[in-house]
Amino acid sequence: MSTRTRKHAVSVWLPLTAVVVLCSLWFAGCFSGRIARPRSPYTLMQMTVTGYCNCGICCSWEYPWYSVYGLFGSPYINAGNNKGKPKKVGFTANGMRAQHGTIAADPAIPFGTVIYVPGYGYGRVEDRGGAIQGNKLDLWFSTHEAAKEWGRKTLVVRVWRP
Repeated sequence: MSTRTRKHAVSVWLPLTAVVVLCSLWFAGCFSGRIARPRSPYTLMQMTVTGYCNCGICCSWEYPWYSVYGLFGSPYINAGNNKGKPKKVGFTANGMRAQHGTIAADPAIPFGTVIYVPGYGYGRVEDRGGAIQGNKLDLWFSTHEAAKEWGRKTLVVRVWRP
């Protein structure tokens, strides 16, 4: 292979590889879904903030008794008003995939509300929870350990309603 052919191959494949990698990161959610500070005025609210993840402990779901490691049967909700209904693990009440920045709140706070939580960052209300009533928020974490480490805190948060 001549030097000229090698240079041409590098000049074609390197940018193509970069585009493929960036698109993969975008679709994986690494670049998308970032929540920026809105420009409109906000209100301050004191709220009890806890962490949650996709696990059955945090989201009250389980597999049927006849399921072997989730191979047979679909997960279902095992507590609350929706007990017995199917559960789409990893998805929020409004159908979005849960990711960093996903917040579960009382139905009085509408979907799409942007909230800044000190120590967590910006998030958007996209989920509901059976035990979330009043001035309470649940912040999504990728692991149960991270959610437990966050614990329960009473914080003053900034709220931008849609």
